[in-house]
Amino acid sequence: MSEQDKPAANPEAEEVHPPMPVEGYTEQSELRIQMVNLNKKMEEGFLRVFDNLAKSPDGAIDKRWLAIGRSQIEQGFMAVNRAIFMPQRIEGPLG
Repeated sequence: MSEQDKPAANPEAEEVHPPMPVEGYTEQSELRIQMVNLNKKMEEGFLRVFDNLAKSPDGAIDKRWLAIGRSQIEQGFMAVNRAIFMPQRIEGPLG
């Protein structure tokens, strides 16, 4: 991991960013944003490998299992990022 990719050491001393304009999302520290951005870069690395595998000739790999693996990797990164950002349930009427 390069110095640029390393999250800051003290999350309490970090700048806080306003929430995304999505219901349930809260303010995020610079550290949390850096962690999720690093995860997004790692995820993209996997997705590019899967894209290349998908270009394999028919019969060379089982594309059904490739699709299952890709979906589960995407779901795993989504869960980890959600664990970091900790979105909340929305309150009040729905509509």
